[in-house]
This record gives sequence, structure tokens and C-alpha cells, in this order.
Amino acid sequence: MKSNWKLLALMALLSSVITLAAYNFLGFNKRDVIFNESSPTPTITGRLAALTGNGPVATPNDFSTAAEAVTPTVVHIRTTITRTVRQQQIPDIFRDFFGDDFGGQSRPRRQQGQASGSGVIISKDGYIVTNNHVVQDADEVEVILTDKRSFKAKVIGTDPLTDLAVVKIDANNLPAITLGDSDALKLGEWVLAVGYPLDLESTVTAGIVSAKGRRIGILDQNARQQQNDQKADTPVEAFIQTDAAINPGNSGGALVNLRGELVGINSAIASATGYYSGYGFAVPVSLVKKVSADLLKYGNVQRGYLGIIPIELNSTVAKEKGAKVGRGIYVETLVDNGAAKSAGLEKGDVIVKMEGQSLDSDAQMREIIGRRRPGDIINVTVNRNGTERDFKIELRNRNGGHDVIKKEEATASAASLNSLGASFEDLSAQDAKQLGISGGVRVKKIADGKLAETEIEEGFIIVKANGKNVKTTKDLQAALSSVKEGEGLMLIGMYPNSSRMYYYAVPV
Repeated sequence: MKSNWKLLALMALLSSVITLAAYNFLGFNKRDVIFNESSPTPTITGRLAALTGNGPVATPNDFSTAAEAVTPTVVHIRTTITRTVRQQQIPDIFRDFFGDDFGGQSRPRRQQGQASGSGVIISKDGYIVTNNHVVQDADEVEVILTDKRSFKAKVIGTDPLTDLAVVKIDANNLPAITLGDSDALKLGEWVLAVGYPLDLESTVTAGIVSAKGRRIGILDQNARQQQNDQKADTPVEAFIQTDAAINPGNSGGALVNLRGELVGINSAIASATGYYSGYGFAVPVSLVKKVSADLLKYGNVQRGYLGIIPIELNSTVAKEKGAKVGRGIYVETLVDNGAAKSAGLEKGDVIVKMEGQSLDSDAQMREIIGRRRPGDIINVTVNRNGTERDFKIELRNRNGGHDVIKKEEATASAASLNSLGASFEDLSAQDAKQLGISGGVRVKKIADGKLAETEIEEGFIIVKANGKNVKTTKDLQAALSSVKEGEGLMLIGMYPNSSRMYYYAVPV
């Protein structure tokens, strides 16, 4: 039965990625995205009035009071996305015999699509939290308030690892939501989901908290595609599960308690059809506060690293590993010079508590660490050979240091790639094997820029740049960085449905 549920959930989540966000491309059918978006508030002084308790507060045990207080703080988000497609494809066999000009010149054309989601106002001066998948790759973001006013929004920052984003509109004296405490939520507690499902007007549904700390795996592929890094960080999934009705378009909307306080951002559903089937998932507000605050202050999310490879214990795994306890996080490997190893943890230790909380799952541990930054100290209780020991661990950044890494430092290597007007991702090992190549970089999305001036289409796989092999985005970056003034970039590659090599000269 358990394996059947996992299969159903996987089918549901995959279908959701193929079914909702309401992308309506010309010549394509409308599809729904099973991501349901909502978002919480940051802790930047002077901006997040919600944290000061200045927002509307509802009376307990009254659905109507909470709904009335929250509805004005939840907005409708519509995005416009432009993609490049080729109008015609000539089979390679004809080109081999008659040349590339056979059948006329194949030209790329631009197609626009629409998407729909929700967002939550977190400050009176126009900062709004939503889901990353609601605004990712959007050329234009429109925010519509409950009073029908419409604003063009600027994307301040996104985080695919938590599926959160912050956008900003030019407005003041807006109704800001009050932030609650997701840690205090109890199973069976009543909650309301507020958003704009199925492109409808503001909608409120009610349900209970069904579970906490759920990891469903829906963010893995999305995060990997956006980070251009095969060694990408593991997404932080510790969802609040609710049976409040959530549908496509709810993504980025609010999950609130009966006091009208934000406790989560609605992000996903488990369904075999792409529509509500009883299980919805929201990012807890405890994580939303930290992520949105980081995006506002640093431009990116500051992540602390423990420096271990963890294994979640159960009775079977505990027996295999010879652990003295059956629940907790088994330390399989420690990173050299990492935070855990420097603090004295050893292979075979079992982390049973973190920050005073008993650890039952890897998702729970990642959420606790996800709320901290490099340099923060966390309290950890370890069971070592049957005896419990306490440790204080100072988290480190990805480079092994204790300082935060600001956006300009983190994105310095990507700056010149951005000048091409496109986003890229490393080709997976499986895709490379199928194509018979050792690696490559896929053109994920083309916007306005140098690549748009060529006939390169989205999906093109780069294998060489100026004669140098390209297996990763770092290789492409290196090739581009070596281009001298007045020179161009010669890209050699293929398309997924063809083994034929294509050559494109890109002005730089």
C-alpha cells in the first residue's frame, strides 16, 4: 500500500508539472501547473510590518473573520512568458542529400504564453512573496489586487530550493499579512487556503493540518534545472500538508490559521489528475521568513552547511548500520574541514536532537538548518555508541567559510553568460549517453540578447565553444571569458532529436 501511494504521489506531481500554471501558448492547449504558490514574510526592519503585528488579526474559531482579514493581502499574479520555436523542421536525411537550403530557410519565431498564480503582501510598501515556479522565466509579471488595481512587478529574488520568490510593486499603504508561527501548528488544527485557483477571483477554502515536515520530491528536478550545477544543493522540503482544497493557481497563496496569521505558502498538490484530490502542501512560514529576508537583504539565500552525508534511520537501516537507536539521522560521511567534523562529530554518530527538537526525518533536519545562515551556531545532540553527547556546531558556507556570500559574489561566474541573453543547464549523464557524447550544455531559455540574433533554438546542446570542449556551464563560461574584444564565439552542437552537428557564430 505504501509503494502504491508513493507511485500515486509521483504520478500526481509529475502530472502537476505538466498540467497547471495556466501556460496558454499559441497553438498549444491550456495546461495546469500542480504547483500551488503562496509565500510568507521577511524580517527586514522597516519593511515587514507583518512581523510587528501591525496587520489585521482575526478572532479565533471564526472562519469568516479570518477570511475577511486575509483576503485583501492575497494577490493575483499573471505572467507572460516568451519562448523561441522553429516554424518547420526538415528531416536530416533530406538536408544530407540536398543541402541545408532544401525546403526553404527554417526560421525561429517567438511565442508568448500566459501563466496564473497567487502571492501574499508582506509589507505595506509593496513586497510580495510567491512561489518561484509562478514567476520563473517570466518576461512580465503583473500583480492584481483585490480592489482591481493592477501593477507591473519586479522580481527581487528567487530560490528554487524552497520554491519561493519575492516580487515588488510600486505602491504604498497596502494591507500586509500578519506572520504566524508554523512550529506551533498542531495536527488537526483548522487552516484556510486563500488564493486565485483556476484563474478565478479570490477564493477561500478550509481544512485541517494533516501532517508536517512532508518531503515529496517535487522540487528536485526544478531546482536542478535552474542551478546549472550537477552537484546542486538538495531542495529544502518540509511541507505542511493540508486537506484545504488547493488547485492550480493557488500557488503562492496563503495558508493561514483562524487568527488570520500566515503559517504557510501553498505550493503543490498530490493528484492523479492535476486537480485537488485531498492533499495540498505549503512551505512553512518559518522558512518563508528567512528566505524572503535573505532575498531582500543579500539578493540570494544564505545557506549554512553542516558538512555531512546523512541517512535517515528506521529500524531496518539502524540494524544494518549497527546503530544503538532506531530513529534519528545517521552520519554516514563527514566533509573534510566541514562544520560537523570541526565540531567533533564522527562517522557512525546518530543525531537525535537539533535545537532541542527530536529528529525524526532528514526533511526536518534540513528545514532547521535552512532557517540558519553561515556563522550561526546550532545545538546538536548525538548518540554515540549508546551515549548521548551535546555539540555546538558553527555552520559554514558552501566554500567552507563562516561568512555570508553576497549575490554579486555568488553570481560573478554567471555574469558573462548572462550577456548572451540565455539561460543554460548542464546535460545530464543519462541524456549525454543517449546522444553518444561525453557531456554538453543545453540552452534552456532564450531572451533578448546575443543568442536571439542567431538561429539557435531553445534545446540546442553546446559541445564545443571556440574549439574547446564544453561539458559544463563552467566550461562555457571559461570559453566566453577568453574571447578578446572584437572576436566572436563559435558554438558547435546538436539538437536532441538529431545527431547532426550545427555551427553558429555568436557576436560577443
